[in-house]
Amino acid sequence: MTTTADLWHHYGRTRAERDRAIPDAFHWIWSQDGGPGCEVLGDLTGYVVGDLGAGAARHAAHLAVHHEPAEVDAIDASLAQYEMATDLFAHLAPRLRITSSDAVPHLQATKSGYDVLYSVFGAVDFTDPRELLPATAAALKPGGRLVFSTLAHYLNGAPAQPDLVAADIPAKTPEGETASLRRWVLQEQVWVKALDEAGFTNIAVDMLPAKSDGPRAADTLLVIADRQC
Repeated sequence: MTTTADLWHHYGRTRAERDRAIPDAFHWIWSQDGGPGCEVLGDLTGYVVGDLGAGAARHAAHLAVHHEPAEVDAIDASLAQYEMATDLFAHLAPRLRITSSDAVPHLQATKSGYDVLYSVFGAVDFTDPRELLPATAAALKPGGRLVFSTLAHYLNGAPAQPDLVAADIPAKTPEGETASLRRWVLQEQVWVKALDEAGFTNIAVDMLPAKSDGPRAADTLLVIADRQC
């Protein structure tokens, strides 16, 4: 049987060794040190919320502790990220549920199950929008909300794509060998069209500028859309 290397094996591991705290803030921007917070998700009290590509589940843990949802699902396809999130935040169950799954099949199995879905440079960036966005719309209750942050341009400064195409970006296998991941870095109008075709309405896109001019500084697109009622 052929298995796919977990290209997220190394991501966040160093931080997890030194920082086990539940974050006291929620950030959308690339640098994770400013900009709007989780208020753009709306009042989450009593809601069922899903984090698509949750990684170590820090954002999900913040919501579970500070915003009184009925449940937050932290969903990630990486076994390494699932294990890291479980080690850090399993004690927050049952309000926080950590799930090891690709986003699309998980959403397809959860018809109209979520009030809010979000992604912070997560599964929306790394999953074909033609598959993910329709599955997301179907998994939301009528009128439910999707919010995601994504790169406004490539990290090397190259402009975002004017069409719905992905680019290969560098990654490493658990053994440290060179590999690549597909990432969708799209212009605003491309996201808007894809969301509209997937069944979303009230689509709004804000460009959040980088707070610094460092070598990996990046502007962020913050996208908000509602499932049609």
